[in-house]
Amino acid sequence: MSSLKSGSISCRMLLMPAALAEGHAAQFAKQALPAIDTLGASRIAGWVTNRHLLDRHITEDTAHYGGYLLLDLVTAERRIPGALFKTECKMEELAQLAASGYERLTARARSEIRESVTSRLLPTMPAQLQATPCVAELNGQRLWTGAMSDVQAENFAQQFGRCTGSSPVPMTPETAAARRKIDVRQWDLACFSPEAEGEPVSDRVGHDFLTWFWFIAEARRGIVQIPELGEFGLMIEGPLVFVMDGGGAHVVRLDKGEPRVSAEAKSALLAGKKLKRAKITFARGKEMWSCALEADTFAFRGLKLPQTEQLDACSRFQDRMRLLETFSDAFYGLFDQFAAERNDAARWPETVKDMRKWVAGRYSRH
Repeated sequence: MSSLKSGSISCRMLLMPAALAEGHAAQFAKQALPAIDTLGASRIAGWVTNRHLLDRHITEDTAHYGGYLLLDLVTAERRIPGALFKTECKMEELAQLAASGYERLTARARSEIRESVTSRLLPTMPAQLQATPCVAELNGQRLWTGAMSDVQAENFAQQFGRCTGSSPVPMTPETAAARRKIDVRQWDLACFSPEAEGEPVSDRVGHDFLTWFWFIAEARRGIVQIPELGEFGLMIEGPLVFVMDGGGAHVVRLDKGEPRVSAEAKSALLAGKKLKRAKITFARGKEMWSCALEADTFAFRGLKLPQTEQLDACSRFQDRMRLLETFSDAFYGLFDQFAAERNDAARWPETVKDMRKWVAGRYSRH
């Protein structure tokens, strides 16, 4: 997750079952990163403040910034560089061969050499630190984390839950629909190509949504109304990554020139492929948000926020958080519109027909 205080942001949003309880800072302090001088051969993990990656002094003051919980989950471990490890093992093998006169060593001997080299080198290696930042609303239920993959998000949720008593839930396409009491497992498979009926197209909710987003941006003028937020313009750009579950080319990536209007993009859609990843933009007046969206997980990569004119660091952070919250509300508000349309047995077939006409008639540059 890029710094929330400046630059672009890469994050996922999670929902907490309830707002943070009183005394939560003390609970995070109990799970603080162990002192780095206790690091041995095994990895250690724990929470630190946002001031620096070894600041284990978590208090009500240091855990909060600008009215939000702002902490990093840090893992520390010692690692032997692969090239050094191989070299040291090879040197030891050659030394043993020269001393024994054998032409080759047994598998057991080589295993013992690897263990010996590891035990000798590992304690001398510097600690490698990896941080997963997070920011959470104090009086709400949302948090944003730099845990981008499913494995990272699951680990983060477990560690966060150990301090709060319940684990937050990543806002994936499936969980976002479920919070509106929509069961995506009841949806029929959707094919958006007039030429690929019956083909094994992707059944992932996120792929349907991102392809629908493209359709909205082009065929419905790209203007949507988000309740309580107003009117937004939508735009989609490359790089574009298409996916299909069946035979042939499963994944197609287009990132040269103008992939959105390329003949290859139209061919991918006609073949029944759906969008898996693309750059999306939300615009409201002079404000603009853009990021690369991972449709499978709803991970936002390189999210650019509208410029803020606040001068002091804390006010600038609060402004950026307000803009991040607005983007999250707009994005999931648009997904709610998609989910409602997708779940409407009378409306969705008409949408599929319109999308097939759009696919067939799209302009493409040869």
